[in-house]
Amino acid sequence: MPGQAHDLRETGTLIRNFSAGYLLADRAFDADWLRSDLLDRDITPVIPPKSNRKFPSEFDKETYKWRHLIENYFGKLKENRGIAMRSCKTDQSFKAFISIVATLIHIR
Repeated sequence: MPGQAHDLRETGTLIRNFSAGYLLADRAFDADWLRSDLLDRDITPVIPPKSNRKFPSEFDKETYKWRHLIENYFGKLKENRGIAMRSCKTDQSFKAFISIVATLIHIR
């Protein structure tokens, strides 16, 4: 999202054709409309509730632990300056660079 806009505003567009068993997200994405949209499509939301909710939603804490591993993986990818700064000129070269770095992480 450009500027200071919250990512939740474009989440609906991003997941429109998304199909999966679960969607793991942090509590910033705790919105009733998102939860109901996911449940309507048989996707289990694994999103911890915001602290200001009167009636907090339940979520699978064991599955949510996987989010930490995913975040760590993105952190390892971003250790490469070219990915963190997105200095590649084209989307294709950026995708290739991510593939190379992911391969190097995997073989370590």
